[in-house]
Formats: sequence, structure tokens, C-alpha cells
Amino acid sequence: MPQIPLAQIEVIAPNLKRRLSGVTATVARLVPVQAQRIGIAATGPGLPADLPHVALWRLPFLPRDRWRVWHARRNVEMLLGLVLRRVFRRRLRLLFTSASQRRHSGYTKWLISRMDAVVATSRKTAAYLDRPATVILHGIDIETFSPPENRAALRAGLGLPDTTLVGCYGRIRAQKGTDAFVEAMIAALASRPDVIALVMGRATEAHGDFLAGLKARVAEAGLAGQILFLPEVTVDQMADWYRALDLYVAPQRWEGFGLTPLEAMACAVPVVATRVGAFEELVVEGETGALVAPGDVPALAAAVAPYLDDPVLAATAGAAARARVTQGFRIEDEAEALIRVYRGLLDPEA
Repeated sequence: MPQIPLAQIEVIAPNLKRRLSGVTATVARLVPVQAQRIGIAATGPGLPADLPHVALWRLPFLPRDRWRVWHARRNVEMLLGLVLRRVFRRRLRLLFTSASQRRHSGYTKWLISRMDAVVATSRKTAAYLDRPATVILHGIDIETFSPPENRAALRAGLGLPDTTLVGCYGRIRAQKGTDAFVEAMIAALASRPDVIALVMGRATEAHGDFLAGLKARVAEAGLAGQILFLPEVTVDQMADWYRALDLYVAPQRWEGFGLTPLEAMACAVPVVATRVGAFEELVVEGETGALVAPGDVPALAAAVAPYLDDPVLAATAGAAARARVTQGFRIEDEAEALIRVYRGLLDPEA
């Protein structure tokens, strides 16, 4: 990783978890964009090799010539920021981004209370905090996630039929609502033989029986040829799998934020989502898709039906979805909003 000279660092983005997670992905996609506008470096394991970086062992030796921002996204990162400031006397302004939509533990509340500023990834997330927060929704790379030039050719290249396709991507588990999607597809596809549903993602060992049960349920319904279970693909391939779709479904029962609707919308695909995470702030009911209560299978099946039956409706909603993302949910929008927070903290009067 390219090591950034300590004197050039204005912001540090820690990632203190080796295993890939949503936080790790956020740091990896934001830092290169932010680095074009401010002196930012990531620190910690499990990050891309080309990311601007400062080694963890160097942090106690940060020059004390000026303030720097420590942007934590986990409890352990808030704690390390406090240690660097209080024990090692580094001049750090502490910022925390909260994505959680549940009541915080007493320990987490204590850590948050000692931050200089807090960012929430949605209005719903901000409502769970005991202090004011700046709401900054995530954005995505609209160049990477973009509409297909030739959907039929793309589908052929992916080994998919050129017919109506509806997809649900991500981890396969009850929390993600994969079973609700499957049940809704069993209800909707029984009378729509030309529609194919794609379930793509990975089930960890703990959720292996859950996945096996879903496959058995589909086979029992006689829809094994219409509801397909596909293996997880690498991140760099995901955009094509969104582009291939006519409709994307985000059936989560719980979600911190949830980027998949944005990724689909950026590819000009309408989205039917549950009212969890930030989905109500992303999907515009009746314009870019539809919203239903989590776990309500009949409502989910009813919501997807119009988009499966009316290609013009799906295309119109897809165009509106792409426009919505480009007008306020670009990765550059998120990066710039965070940089404004950084600048406010770095201001001598802050």
C-alpha cells in the first residue's frame, strides 16, 4: 500500500477488521475519491493494496503540529481514537459514522458521547442516536454501475435467457429476507412461465440448511427451472448482473443501510424493497419502484407483478431510478458531504 507521509495526513479512516464487511467496503470505495480533495489515509488490515495508507504502528507518532480527523465507524475504532488522543496526546478530532438501526448499548453510547461529531447514514439511523448527527446517505460509482448498452447481448454473455428477469442478490439468510423473495416468486411465477428469478449470493455454513430448505421449497413448487440459485460473484462483476435485470427486489427484514437498491437503480433497474434500512429514502414509491412491509410475502408478490407484466412501466421506472441516483446518490456526493464535515472539524474555531 502507498504510505502517506504523516505531515500530509489531514484525515485517518481506520478499518480494524480483517474480514470483508460493509464498513471495509465503504472505506475502500470512499477513500480514493476523498483523496482527490483532502489528505486522507486509511489504516488497518484487509484493505485494497492501492489505497492511501498509514501503518497502525505509526499513529502514536503523528506530528502534533495541527488537528487531524479520526473517522471511526466501529466501537473499536472509536476506542482507539480516544486512546490516541488521551494516552498518546495526539491532536485528533473524533468523528463517528453510525449505520445501526437499533438501540445502542451503554458502552457504545459512552463512546459516541465522547466523539466531537457524529454522522448517520440515514434519517432512521439518526433517530436511534442520543445526540444530533449529520445525515449523509451513501453514494455509489455511477460509472461502474450504469445502464447496459445491449441487454440481450449482455444476458447471452452471462448465460442468461433473454426474457423477463427479476433478481435478489446478497447474503442468503433470513435477515436478508431471501425466503420472503423465494415465496413471493413462487406465488408470482406460477402464472408467468416466461419470467426467471435469480437468487445470487453466498450462504455461510451457519445458513447452509436455510439455503437447502429454499431449494427444496422451489423444487416442491415445480419451479426449479424458473427460480435459479446462482453462486456469488466477485464485486467487479456485480454491475453486469444488475444490468441484466428487469426488476430488482430487496426483501430484507433488517438492514443498516443497504447499497443493493442503489446499485440496481444506477443500472436503470426499478426496485421493490422493504421499509427497512435507508430504502424508504432511496426508492420513490410509484416512481422508481415500490415499498412493502418486511416479511409480507403477499404484498411483495403483489408489488412485483406490475413490473413483470408491463415492460413499459419497468423501463420508465428504471429510467427514473437512474436519474434519482445521478442527482444525489453518487459516490462523489457522499465524499464531498463528508469532506465538509472534516473541514468543519479542522477549522481552528471548531
